[in-house]
Amino acid sequence: MAATNLAKDHYRVTYGEEVYVSDMDGEKVMMSIHTGKYYNLGFTGGRIWELAESSPSLGDIVTVLMNEYEVDEEQCRQQVHTFVAELEREGLLRLLRELD
Repeated sequence: MAATNLAKDHYRVTYGEEVYVSDMDGEKVMMSIHTGKYYNLGFTGGRIWELAESSPSLGDIVTVLMNEYEVDEEQCRQQVHTFVAELEREGLLRLLRELD
C-alpha cells in the first residue's frame, strides 16, 4: 500500500459541478447536470459527500469516519484521499489547498 500524502489532509473539500443527489436505501446516488452521468456513492461515499457540505479538510473527514467506523487511520486516510481524488477527476468535488 502506498504512503498517503499527509499534506493533503489540510486541503479543503468543496462541491464541484451541479448534481442532483438522492438517497436510495441509505446510499447516495447522483446525476451530473453537465455530463448526464449517474453515480452511486454507496454508504461511506455518501457520508463523505454529506460531510463535504461544510467544506471540511480531508483530515477532518478522516477523523469523523474513524470515529464512526472501526478502521485503521492510515487505511481510512488512503481510502478517503483516493475516493475524493476520483470524485475530483469527475468534477463532482474540488480540493482547495489551504494557504498558510
